[in-house]
Amino acid sequence: MNNYWTVFFSHFFKAAKDPTAVERANLLNMAKLSIKGLIESALSFGRTLDSDYPPLQQFFVVMEHCLKHGLKVKKSFLSYNKTIWGPLELVEKLYPEAEEIAASVRDLPGLKTSLGRARAWLRLALMQKKMADYLRCLIFRKDLLSEFYENHALMMEEEGVVIVGLLVGLNVIDANLCVKGEDLDSQVSGYINYVEELNRQLNSTVGGLHTRVDSLEKSNTKLIEELAIAKNNIIKLQEENHHLRSENTLILMKTQRHLEVNKVDTDAELQTYKHSRQSLDEMYNEAHRQLREESQLRQDIENELMVQVGMKHEIELAMKLLEKDIHEKQDTLISLRQQLEEVKAINVEMYQKIKVSDEDMKEKNEIIGRLEDKTNQINTTMKQLEQRLQQTEKSQTEAESEDKKFKQDYMSKSESLQKEITQKEKQVCQLETDLKIEKEWRQTMEEDLRKEKEMASSLKTETQQIITLKKEFLKLQEKNKQLRNLCHDQEEALQELAGKLIWLKDKDATHCKLCEAEFSLSRRKHHCRNCGEIFCNACSDNELPLPSSPKPVRVCDTCHALLIQRCSSNVP
Repeated sequence: MNNYWTVFFSHFFKAAKDPTAVERANLLNMAKLSIKGLIESALSFGRTLDSDYPPLQQFFVVMEHCLKHGLKVKKSFLSYNKTIWGPLELVEKLYPEAEEIAASVRDLPGLKTSLGRARAWLRLALMQKKMADYLRCLIFRKDLLSEFYENHALMMEEEGVVIVGLLVGLNVIDANLCVKGEDLDSQVSGYINYVEELNRQLNSTVGGLHTRVDSLEKSNTKLIEELAIAKNNIIKLQEENHHLRSENTLILMKTQRHLEVNKVDTDAELQTYKHSRQSLDEMYNEAHRQLREESQLRQDIENELMVQVGMKHEIELAMKLLEKDIHEKQDTLISLRQQLEEVKAINVEMYQKIKVSDEDMKEKNEIIGRLEDKTNQINTTMKQLEQRLQQTEKSQTEAESEDKKFKQDYMSKSESLQKEITQKEKQVCQLETDLKIEKEWRQTMEEDLRKEKEMASSLKTETQQIITLKKEFLKLQEKNKQLRNLCHDQEEALQELAGKLIWLKDKDATHCKLCEAEFSLSRRKHHCRNCGEIFCNACSDNELPLPSSPKPVRVCDTCHALLIQRCSSNVP
């Protein structure tokens, strides 16, 4: 089909310079369409054609116009004579086998004009399957044709050679035409309308091709602009991802430093708390346990941050895959834009959540600072208590005599100690309330983390769906290419069918190849479309699809058995 359109456009541009070239190009295109339509319809028809078959009538009209193009007007005794019977009569001199056709045409009683004889000659040549051979021997004798045709005529140019080559494909058609009963002298006006309709179709196809080229150019420019926009969006998203990575690394470094500082502080506090009392030791152990839980929480947060970084890597890989698919279709570009906007929204949400987690960390650090202040206060009170105890011991050794004063002082000190103990109990209650608040905050953080994990799983499923859709689209493209190649091969096989098949001539076969029965008027000759041999109707009444034609055609019994055996062996 590509060769057909190249030839068509070359003839079209030549026609713009020369009006005779316009006529030759139009006649060549009409001949191609009529011959191709006749072959396809005859193969689908599956039986012998008769004179009433419309594609066959259209073919004869087109051939008559091709032979009339550029014909010289000869002045006779009575009038001017312009007919195609003159050049067709030359065939019997150049090709001896054509003498039988010419004699039978002259013997027909109903023909009165030379145009009717030429039409009868064309029908008999088609029934003999020799039309291409007869016209080939005529078209190469330019010296003889120059007496009948002008120099710009179709039979004198390359277009005539192309048409004769196309006529070889008509050898696959079986035609049974009754020439005696037809009125071949009169001209049918419907056929001229058919030629005009073909011209209109060709002009409309040319206009449609021009509009299609314009639309394709516009769509290409649009796609190039959208690709540039998509590339800019991808670069911006990559920059945002890089910025988020750097922020995540800074957050991780800060959390690690805080953990190290907290660990050092807790170790120092534990060493000081060992020398204190049992009650204070229990308080220190509880604070240490709280610090461990907080460090575990921080570790969980760090792990979640690492998971989020992995998710970002996966999102980047998905973005790379989406870049490759941008070149395929505009619909995929739209879907990619939507997905990119969703990813961007997710990144913004993640950034906001990280900010929230930073604020929560700051609050925790403030709570830890409060706890440290409280522990420092407790240490100062312990030191004060120890100093007081030392003072009491000194006072006991120095002033045993003054028991009364000492007892009074001791009672006042015991009251002050009781007050301090009540204050410490209040501080313990405050610490318990702070622990409850921290537990509630941890629960909220766990719920947020669970929601983020669900979002990550949904993103993974969406990326997998995109990959599967991409694979399905590639499979459909491969199937479309295979179907196009198959259609192209079938069209080429139809055009080259006559050159590939070895057809046995009708005059060479007197008996059936299979049953050896002699042919007669009642027992007709039939060609096998697979081997090209001639058989009777009983030995070739099978029909099978062949590589040259997808529709079932006539094959002989031996070829039928052979093809069925091959098909059964190829089937797994």
